Amino acid sequence: MRINKYIAQSGFCSRRKADEFILQGAVKVNNVVVRMLGFEIRKKDKVTINDKLIKADKLEYYKFYKPTGYITTKKDEKGRKTIFDIIPKELGHLNPVGRLDKDSSGLIIMTNDGNLAYELTHPSIKVAKTYLVRVEGVLSDLELDKLTKGIEIEEGKIAYCDYSILEQTKKETFFEIVLYQGLNRQIRKMFEFLGHPVINLKRIRHANIELTGLKKGQIKPIKPRQIKELKLYLDKIKEI
Repeated sequence: MRINKYIAQSGFCSRRKADEFILQGAVKVNNVVVRMLGFEIRKKDKVTINDKLIKADKLEYYKFYKPTGYITTKKDEKGRKTIFDIIPKELGHLNPVGRLDKDSSGLIIMTNDGNLAYELTHPSIKVAKTYLVRVEGVLSDLELDKLTKGIEIEEGKIAYCDYSILEQTKKETFFEIVLYQGLNRQIRKMFEFLGHPVINLKRIRHANIELTGLKKGQIKPIKPRQIKELKLYLDKIKEI
């Protein structure tokens, strides 16, 4: 197995980041620095990055229904509840792919596949993420137009989305929103800018992986067929 794949399979980082560590001289095999990107690892070899032992594990893929009230991290210095407080301890080695803020709920892909996580979250790869979003009020045509054309939510950061209106009353609008970016609290900031605060927000799809079949707080393995389809999807959009 090539050394960058071995490192990615450990969940330590993506293959591209592994290549950076190799070129920096941070990677050792059997206590000898390795700078060759195509170096092949044998079963008995000991691999370290900055003297930390790396072990390639069996790749695992799960989908998790995050409830509101939890943050998407392993530890929190402020003592807030995290998703790892409710995920089974035997799955504590998995990492979340992207984040959902404390007040949002829905789908989070969990995996130890660092390379897949990298491709699903890198800004250069436009992976679709779909949300159900309820906001205050009714948006004008001009405001709706800004959603697709872009809103500067922070200096130099233009946020945009695709949308469809699912339901509307005099007080609220219920959207399906599709993002191809991963800016922090992007949907909330876009609607706040327009003067229509988000009431609730739930992610229902990440690429081809759907929330369907999960209850709040539940985590389930993703079927191998779906992972294969996900990797084919990523290969296709990387060519665009």
